[in-house]
Amino acid sequence: MAILKIAKLGHPVLIKKTNEINDLSSIDLKKIVFDMSQTMVDYNGIGLAAPQVHLSHKLFILRDPEIEDTENIKISVLINPIVEKTTDETEDDWEGCLSIPGMSGLVRRYKSIKYSALDINGNEISKEVEGIHARIIQHEFDHLNGILYTSRLAHKSAFGYSDEIEKYWKKNNAKESK
Repeated sequence: MAILKIAKLGHPVLIKKTNEINDLSSIDLKKIVFDMSQTMVDYNGIGLAAPQVHLSHKLFILRDPEIEDTENIKISVLINPIVEKTTDETEDDWEGCLSIPGMSGLVRRYKSIKYSALDINGNEISKEVEGIHARIIQHEFDHLNGILYTSRLAHKSAFGYSDEIEKYWKKNNAKESK
């Protein structure tokens, strides 16, 4: 087991586009995915893209957002993903990122998307998702293109330390919606 070093905001690896993996046997894919999985779980993340662990591969992993059982985590691997919106409808929600620890931002994302990719065995997968699942896919896919969530904020002031966001933004928004 290897816990990998997470690249943090300001590191150039986070703003570079990744390279497609043309030959899955050219890298030790199983070790990379295992180490990324261990790292994601250790940092209590829900997704992790290769650039976040200093790799330039077009690859990310994510936990099934519907399963909260931390003992039996189901991890999906998406290699060379393609993501397309299935609606123009968007929604704003709070996001964090392992590369921007302790911070949160209100991010605008498409409500539903479809994606296609290769799995860890090289099989083609395709799926339509919405809600939190769509949000995670879009967040991780952005990493593969050198985009951080801070460039997708719903408005510029909707970014700050997570504990302050919890205290002031989320409580005020809950009061306003009642």
